[in-house]
Amino acid sequence: MYRYVEGIAQLVVGRRKRERDAYTWTLPKGTPNPGETLEETALREVCEETGLTVRITEPLDDIRYTFVQHGTRIHKTVHYFMMEPTGGGLEGHDREFEEVRWISFGEAARLLSFETERGLVSLAEARLPDAIA
Repeated sequence: MYRYVEGIAQLVVGRRKRERDAYTWTLPKGTPNPGETLEETALREVCEETGLTVRITEPLDDIRYTFVQHGTRIHKTVHYFMMEPTGGGLEGHDREFEEVRWISFGEAARLLSFETERGLVSLAEARLPDAIA
């Protein structure tokens, strides 16, 4: 999800607490409900996790990864989209993130915890439309 403030492109990230003292900064994402399309899942999850309503402008890319949860290996694919905010506010985010904020695309390269997401943000930046004056 992106916006422009004074000609600077920004995106939304969230901070999650992981282990005792560790945090990760990540992009919003989630799990589909039964019967949901990928697009419906993306719109719902972004709204829940950030408090923003959005519209999808185009598909972006997928990230695939594997992790172990309770002794079970899980293979996950996350589908990302370019999105523009249409309403809401960050103060409406749910408890999945402890903090949600707008940052510049340049800051994302330093702040995001996962290399795959940093690469995705770089791809999104290359696809940004020109700022409207």
